[in-house]
Amino acid sequence: MTGPPRPGPTQGVSPTGGLGMPRPASPAALAAEKAGGETAVPNPAVDAAVQAMVNAAGLPLADQIAQYEAAYETLRETLASIDQS
Repeated sequence: MTGPPRPGPTQGVSPTGGLGMPRPASPAALAAEKAGGETAVPNPAVDAAVQAMVNAAGLPLADQIAQYEAAYETLRETLASIDQS
């Protein structure tokens, strides 16, 4: 079948982190980075949300969406609680 090219991942490249796709840093590595000379304070809820997004890469698309929505909600609640402090 011929026609105009369709958007999507490059042929031969896995959308779940194959060739040419950078892998996200682990939550522990992100927490260990220094920002503005200060050491980042680990937050278990944020670490779990980030790890869930990393783990979602190997899931079917529908399951990935559910994982991303759950992580988003966790991050939103965490940020809201920081704003209230």
